[in-house]
Amino acid sequence: MARRATLGRSLGLLRSFPQEQSDPDVFYSGLARDTVELVSDLWERSGDGAGGAEGGRDGSGVGSGEPAGRLPGLTVLDVGGGPGYFSEAYAAEGARYVSVEPDVGEMAAAGITQTGSVRGSGMALPIRSDSVDICISSNVAEHVPEPWTMAEEMCRVTRPGGLVVVSYTLWYGPFGGHEMGLTHYLGGERARRMYERRHGHPPKNYYGESLFEVGCAEGLHWASATTSADLLAAFPRYHPRWAWWLVRVPGLREVLVSNLVLVLRAR
Repeated sequence: MARRATLGRSLGLLRSFPQEQSDPDVFYSGLARDTVELVSDLWERSGDGAGGAEGGRDGSGVGSGEPAGRLPGLTVLDVGGGPGYFSEAYAAEGARYVSVEPDVGEMAAAGITQTGSVRGSGMALPIRSDSVDICISSNVAEHVPEPWTMAEEMCRVTRPGGLVVVSYTLWYGPFGGHEMGLTHYLGGERARRMYERRHGHPPKNYYGESLFEVGCAEGLHWASATTSADLLAAFPRYHPRWAWWLVRVPGLREVLVSNLVLVLRAR
């Protein structure tokens, strides 16, 4: 991941953010590729991906019939996977992709056919314990009322030694208000009302119902305190490598980290 965390990548992602609602195909396709590259990098660097799991559980490699790619034969559970933009990107890396999404409308929003979708809540995953190799939630924790309940559920369903990746948007960062823009610094309720007056309809991410205040410090606290997994890394998702130190600075990190990635190894 560190080798890809360049200024050019950061600027490219930043330019795509305004297209989330105006051109979701462009935005989510690019984000899917970047996310799968992130997960692949983390898997390889975790140690598990460098050993027997590299060519499948038995280490026999592509010659034994295991799928090619950087995640060969691994089961990836995507909590809040949405309408399916990520499925093809994971399949290209040889992974078996399964998503959990509570909203049927969201699952069908892009018209993408995917067979590995399960309807359910991230806070009570309808998945058997210790059944997946990698569990990720990408920009989901800020959309659930109990994000750390969801994170614990992600640890539960991940096999011992597997990876848990929680990436979420910080409320006090510049994108914390999502489509409401920087008005969220005036308070979530006020930002929602301002959006409704300006556009004549509620925002997609409705403060207090589908958008909540989640900070950097509380995520770091959960990751350090949980008994379900060991924290391997914490860094800003969209920043170049030389700006990762921001995670270590209380106060400043709540605004400037923008999106925090927590990487854990399940116990």
